[in-house]
Amino acid sequence: MAVGHLTIWCISRSMKMKAILLTVLLSTFSFAAHAAQTETVGVKGMVCSFCAQGITKKFKEQPEVENVDVSLENKYVKLTYKDGKTLSHDKIESLLKEAGYEVSFDKK
Repeated sequence: MAVGHLTIWCISRSMKMKAILLTVLLSTFSFAAHAAQTETVGVKGMVCSFCAQGITKKFKEQPEVENVDVSLENKYVKLTYKDGKTLSHDKIESLLKEAGYEVSFDKK
């Protein structure tokens, strides 16, 4: 009788481990499928941390934008959008020109 319980316990444990592994794998694929859309824009005229803070604030106020990464060294702004959302190039250019910067959309 004890051997029967042990066999059932081992099978049950093995199935639980497989279920956990399957759940982890499926959630990984699901996460990858919903990777956030990003766009990198070249910005001419940024020279200091206040420039970066102002640009970050301006873009974070936009409801489509999830995150903003500004590189002073490389002169770019990387925008991460919320699911299914983007900003038009006209809107991006308008926001940056209002703040006194030149825009380049060919930044990779």
